[in-house]
Amino acid sequence: MNALGVKARPARRACARRPGMSKRAFITGIAGQDGSYLAELLLAKGYEVHGMEPRLGSAPPPLLASFADQLHLHVGDLGDAASLKALVALVKPDEVYNLAAVSFVPASWNDPIPSAEVTALGVTRLLEAVRACVPAARVFHASSAELFGNPTEVPQTETTPISPRTPYGAAKAYAHFMVRSYREAFGMFVATGILYNHESPRRAETFVTRKVTKAAARIKLGQQDKLAMGSLEARRDWGFAGDYVEAMWLALQAESADDYVIATGETHSVQELCEVAFGAVGLDWRKHVHIDPAFVRAVDGRQLVGDPRKAKAQLGWAPRVQFKELVTTMVGADLAALERARGA
Repeated sequence: MNALGVKARPARRACARRPGMSKRAFITGIAGQDGSYLAELLLAKGYEVHGMEPRLGSAPPPLLASFADQLHLHVGDLGDAASLKALVALVKPDEVYNLAAVSFVPASWNDPIPSAEVTALGVTRLLEAVRACVPAARVFHASSAELFGNPTEVPQTETTPISPRTPYGAAKAYAHFMVRSYREAFGMFVATGILYNHESPRRAETFVTRKVTKAAARIKLGQQDKLAMGSLEARRDWGFAGDYVEAMWLALQAESADDYVIATGETHSVQELCEVAFGAVGLDWRKHVHIDPAFVRAVDGRQLVGDPRKAKAQLGWAPRVQFKELVTTMVGADLAALERARGA
């Protein structure tokens, strides 16, 4: 066992197939929200699960801590083609899930080069590694509704014109077309999920959903008084991350690889988010949420809402967790975590 509590792997010998294991999966970005939910799902289905992160410390990544002893974690980087190829050759996965990306859209404006290196070129490096080492492996690539920029049609489908308006969206567009190219040119099984906003108690606090749900919990406990927000009018298609990783798995069980919009098909405003979050702890959001001019930006009038009918028809997938349940669960998790911290 290494310092992570994970079984060590030989550096230059391919992983031997363990008896009783049905399939072996390899997840990039395993330590994030989606990666952790996907790892749990695959373990429950009897997979041997390998994951890659650019850095691993002496303790397991927080979102993996409760089941890290069931995982095989590896240090690797989508920016390093040689080490990536060596790692794919070592693991020899049946299924590959590419979830690694610089996923916070505003950050892609601050430094667009990492978005290009990881979110765009990194996908090509991964596809090349799979093509060279395990060409029969099935690959899922996590894309984004940011592909569509300011969409020309509402709701968006798999055939909506791609017209990104951010460095993150542009990087995802490059990766999207490379996936199609490898699928068509080499006959590889590479599926794409065009994912709309998906949240959970594991969502990073840089995202507006966690900003609101944690503030509601803190205000309920008297640890905070007000929540400063920008515009409350922006609308998003918000779903539950646990539902969306099931769609990822289903995409790789299909007869052929394809592109799928993964969304709820409905939108909610930031004001609705505040109403539900504060209501979950018995508070009136209007008494605590105030508009701070420093956070006010031009209202995002884009109507980013996905049409998931293809995923429902071809994969049998549908979101189970509705908006109110999602937000209420997130507030409850934040409240419980703050109470544990206060009692520690």
